[in-house]
Amino acid sequence: MSAASPGVNSLVLYKRRPARVMSVADKLEIELEDGRTQRVRPKDVFLLHPGPLRSLGELDSPAGEVEDAWELLAGSTTRVAELAELVFGEHTPATSWAAWQLVNEGFYFQGTTPEEVRVRSEEELAQERREREEKAAEAQAWADLLARLKRKQVEPGDGDRLKEVEAVALGSMQRSRILRELGLQETPESAHALLLRLGVWDPAVNPYPRRLKLPAMAPEADIPALGDEQRRDLTHLPTFAIDDEGNQDPDDAISLEGDRLWVHVADVAALAAPDGPLDREARGRGATQYLPEGILPMLPAQVTEQLGLGLLVESPALSFGIRLHENGEIREMELTTSRVKVRRLSYAEAERHLAEDPFRGMLDLTRRYRARRKANGAAFIDLPEVRIRLVQGDVTIQPLPRFTSRDMITDAMLMAGEAAARFAEEHAIPFPFTTQAPPETSAEPRSMAEMFAYRKQFKRSQVKGRPEPHAGLGLALYAQATSPLRRYQDLLAHQQLRAFLRGDKLLDRETMLERIASTDMLIGSVRQGERLSNRHWTLVHLQRHPDWQGEAVIVDKRDRRARVLIPELGLDGTVPAREDLPLDTVVRVRCTRVSLPEQIANFQITETP
Repeated sequence: MSAASPGVNSLVLYKRRPARVMSVADKLEIELEDGRTQRVRPKDVFLLHPGPLRSLGELDSPAGEVEDAWELLAGSTTRVAELAELVFGEHTPATSWAAWQLVNEGFYFQGTTPEEVRVRSEEELAQERREREEKAAEAQAWADLLARLKRKQVEPGDGDRLKEVEAVALGSMQRSRILRELGLQETPESAHALLLRLGVWDPAVNPYPRRLKLPAMAPEADIPALGDEQRRDLTHLPTFAIDDEGNQDPDDAISLEGDRLWVHVADVAALAAPDGPLDREARGRGATQYLPEGILPMLPAQVTEQLGLGLLVESPALSFGIRLHENGEIREMELTTSRVKVRRLSYAEAERHLAEDPFRGMLDLTRRYRARRKANGAAFIDLPEVRIRLVQGDVTIQPLPRFTSRDMITDAMLMAGEAAARFAEEHAIPFPFTTQAPPETSAEPRSMAEMFAYRKQFKRSQVKGRPEPHAGLGLALYAQATSPLRRYQDLLAHQQLRAFLRGDKLLDRETMLERIASTDMLIGSVRQGERLSNRHWTLVHLQRHPDWQGEAVIVDKRDRRARVLIPELGLDGTVPAREDLPLDTVVRVRCTRVSLPEQIANFQITETP
């Protein structure tokens, strides 16, 4: 409190606001602006004027000469009583309160008590004026920006301000003042929609890889020289790397030696030793990204150039030699590092040779293996698949043909995965086993609607440090081991198998589990980025072709809406549907609405059977 003591009907400051003293004792009873009374300690108030003040309503703001008083006092200190005399010509409760309000405003005068008021210097005041003018200009610019955005208008200088909206759309920020002021949700989808409405983003902008924080550049790392080691010579066997047309990273191939099927896999662990630069690079990425815009490999391109099967005259490989029982079970497995000569074929090219040797023998073995998996409850879900690519800005969508050669390679790779898992279990090798829980029902799906529903029952596969069944594949134990150029967990499996063959130290189970855990989320993000990117570009394709129509299959029904699957696009969407249209009905549809931010496509039936 000030040195002078307040009396009855004096004007005091309480929490920087005016109050009138009503009675004085060990505590003061004061009246506040809203009419309430309150008992406070004397030290909780400052005397502003001794009064008499009969009512706080008497504190009208008089006119005064503020600028003149400031010029007279600039750079000095004063008291509220003196300031009231200089500005208003008298010291009354009303002028004292008016003087204190000038102090509170903080422009000419500053202070925390009525007894000590600092008068700002000319330089300080000039700086304050500049800052206030800048704030006023900024506030006006902000108001003008919001007004433009509400009209869906953007000026060239607005780009920097909209960076925060882009950051939300890309998942690097969670808050945006612009979205908030416009009454929009602060979500990536809402930000994406606003950027499209304003024309700041073209519909071709694919935000999902960046939103998921996936690498945007190809990897770079020092590539060690391939060691000169003893390898089994399998170059005499006709060996084939069979894949989709245009495949750029051939990391597996097959050959036949009597009744033994050889599955050869690029020997990536020969270059990517545990904790080496290539291992760390692959571990930080998790998997190769296959996006319509292009491929971002897990490992530097030089690794594929050296180790991709069939890219050089001879290729180093880790080879699995497998013999089967008549019932399709693995009877014998041999694991060796090798040298192979590989011929590259597309699935279409291989299809033309399936009746010839050695393809006929390889197909017979893989069919036997598939029959065994089917007997064990493997899920065979045959839904339409497409390949989506961006070629010079144009979206191309190509349905993948159903090739027997594709099934043959799939089963050969699964055979190698099972063989690797069995080898690891037999030799007590800490290993990344791939498992999957069974679905709720074991009924074999036959129609497209049944397959669509059946697929949703399966839980995501998991990688564990102990062998467990993989229900979807119909295998008692399994490990992914045939794509070490493309998946880190396959590379990890190769590192362990290779270390065992060479008698080197194995990673212990705890270390291996840590590496599985560190990459599992990365791999999930890569796969999610691929799915979202494929759907994004499919929707862009529909936006660019508003008159598109095509066939669709009803795969689910809820109330009066149905979900349809469109084979030629590999896309699902919703349509209003009559109740009498059963599942698996083939209808003709056209697209009625596309929302890129929501990844939604709505369709309408134009023809029914």
